[in-house]
Amino acid sequence: MQLLFEEGGEIRAGTVLNQQGEAYQVELPAGKRTKVKSRDVLLQFAQPSAIELVRQTGDMVAEIDLDFLWECAPEAEFGFAELAAEYYGAEPGAVQQAALAMALHGNPVYFRRKGRGRYQRAPEDQLKAALAALERKRQQALVQAEYEEQLKALTLPESFRNKVLQLLFKPDKNSLEYKAMDAACTALGMTPMRLMVAAGGVASARALHEAKFLAECFPKGTGFPDTDVPEPPGDLPLAEVEAFSIDDVTTTEIDDALSVTKLPDGKLRIGIHIAAPALGIRRGEPLDAIARQRLSTVYFPGDKITMLPDPMVERYTLQEGRVCPALSLYVTVDPTVWLITGSETRAEMVPIAANLRHNLLDDVITEASLADGTGDYPFREALTRLWHFAGYLYDERQKARLASGLRPETHNRADFNFYLDDQADGNQRVRIEQRKRGSPLDKIVAEMMILANSTWGKLLADNGVPGIYRTQKAWGMHRTRMQTYPAPHEGLGVAQYAWSTSPLRRYVDLVNQWQILAVAQHGVTAKLVAPFKPKDADLLAAVADFEGTYAAYADHQSTMERYWCLRWLKQEKRERMVAAVLKEGAVRFTEIPLVTRVPELVQAQRGTQVLLEIGETDEITLEVSCRVLEIFAGEGVLPEEELESDEEAAEMSAEAAAEAAAEDAAEQAAEQAAGQVAGIEDEAEAAPGTDGDAPAQASAERDTGGTAAG
Repeated sequence: MQLLFEEGGEIRAGTVLNQQGEAYQVELPAGKRTKVKSRDVLLQFAQPSAIELVRQTGDMVAEIDLDFLWECAPEAEFGFAELAAEYYGAEPGAVQQAALAMALHGNPVYFRRKGRGRYQRAPEDQLKAALAALERKRQQALVQAEYEEQLKALTLPESFRNKVLQLLFKPDKNSLEYKAMDAACTALGMTPMRLMVAAGGVASARALHEAKFLAECFPKGTGFPDTDVPEPPGDLPLAEVEAFSIDDVTTTEIDDALSVTKLPDGKLRIGIHIAAPALGIRRGEPLDAIARQRLSTVYFPGDKITMLPDPMVERYTLQEGRVCPALSLYVTVDPTVWLITGSETRAEMVPIAANLRHNLLDDVITEASLADGTGDYPFREALTRLWHFAGYLYDERQKARLASGLRPETHNRADFNFYLDDQADGNQRVRIEQRKRGSPLDKIVAEMMILANSTWGKLLADNGVPGIYRTQKAWGMHRTRMQTYPAPHEGLGVAQYAWSTSPLRRYVDLVNQWQILAVAQHGVTAKLVAPFKPKDADLLAAVADFEGTYAAYADHQSTMERYWCLRWLKQEKRERMVAAVLKEGAVRFTEIPLVTRVPELVQAQRGTQVLLEIGETDEITLEVSCRVLEIFAGEGVLPEEELESDEEAAEMSAEAAAEAAAEDAAEQAAEQAAGQVAGIEDEAEAAPGTDGDAPAQASAERDTGGTAAG
């Protein structure tokens, strides 16, 4: 005996092997055996065999006209055998009944199940709507298939033109475009990003990395809303100084300048003048909202995204030949011992006599020329005095570091500047230039900025006015942090440290400048009038938001610098490069700031010099493959400090170098105490902004974070 029965939501046929009460032991056409209860049986028949029935019903089901079948069906509930008699006429055979049962069961759009073998036709209006939906799906499937074929041929479908970035970074996974892209990626073995670059949806790997960053951090674009540029107060006094700044040639956000004035009693008054946008911007105003949202200027090779609109930067930058609003810190110094005997903070208009560029002066202004008082360069006498004073400040900080159990700072690592030069064919050529840290100009700016940040941090604390402080412990986990109350920065060797010297490009500094101005202008009542009061929720939120945003900006800078390093390798057709082993197989190239992993060198000693053969480079994943050609025997191990983490690469120079060195030494001491080696990424990638104790470029601002436009 043969059975037609329902099992697992499907209609099946099989041959009865035996029966026990209300249950049948049935063998399916494929040979599998199953137990079928009598209530699930739809039809019993002797002929044809189950195998033959399945073969015949396949063709018959395909021939059934569903629209006609629906019209033949009564509106009331019915059984499949009843409709089979109506549809086929007379007494339908087992094959016909089975075929019709399968047709009813497999088309729920036309017929709804009401029980075992019983159905009811769908209402006409619902049937039409369902059929229309099925047709839409069919058409969409055809379109999706066409998209998929075009993508597999590395051709971008026209409808993708304005959706590529959304598909990559914020996709609607139910869209036809995403499904087609996903299917094409699976077929080609590609990632969506690589496929979109190959198909022309994204112009280049560079455009891909930039678009990814903008999608994450600037989803509404990098443009500024229309805002008026506020003027500083008109009653600011004029400073009787000739101030000068020290920066990279590409710097436009000039935050700081210096001056030296000889007093009648033989002492020196050294001025540290910081651009003062806080004199024009008020908390809660549109410009504050813009700066609060962006939190920092973003630097990367060849370009930057400023925190403040260009007209605002232009108005408050310390441009030579102009009298600029500034917040000035004056310290009185005894030049016989370089001891600070007094200090004063005031808001004023400062004449900027010159913008010096260390790119042009580093070879002229050397330790030898400063010690001898020789050389032909501007502000020679002032720079000589500043250099001696910076040496005193540096020595005092090292004493504090030693008292905390840290080693003295070192500046043996090199900075790398990226310059992009436009070519006649519309492309850009990258230049990567090394610059040794710790030059006299670096040291002068570093020490003056550290002095200002430390002094102003103490000023806020003494007057009970909250600020944003950068603190660092010599030992333990999470040593470096930002907070709203003062604490030592043991790495720098100062009692407190409040970022205050880069208000044009960092929101933390702008906030602190508001607070410092309140103290400078109102004295003991500053606590009552300062924009941020103690335990202000907005101040705490700004600290939390800043660290995350600053890290994201630094990651992008690191990504783009790595990209341009790979481009440089291709551009210069470099097939071999010398590198130094870091640890766990990671190596750092000597000519460019690129770190990669070479598995062959996992056991190599740190500092070992090797010659590598450059293999394939991937500008999308930012990877480079290398093979060891030679390990230089007898080469001395690199100084330990050159192997330690460099968390300030985003803004490295001057004060940044000093602060990075502080972090380097702390890292070394912590590693030695724990008997462990820090994670490779901390050292290898030189991740910019991880600690961020660096106001940057040789004037505490590296205008492109170690990069520059050609």
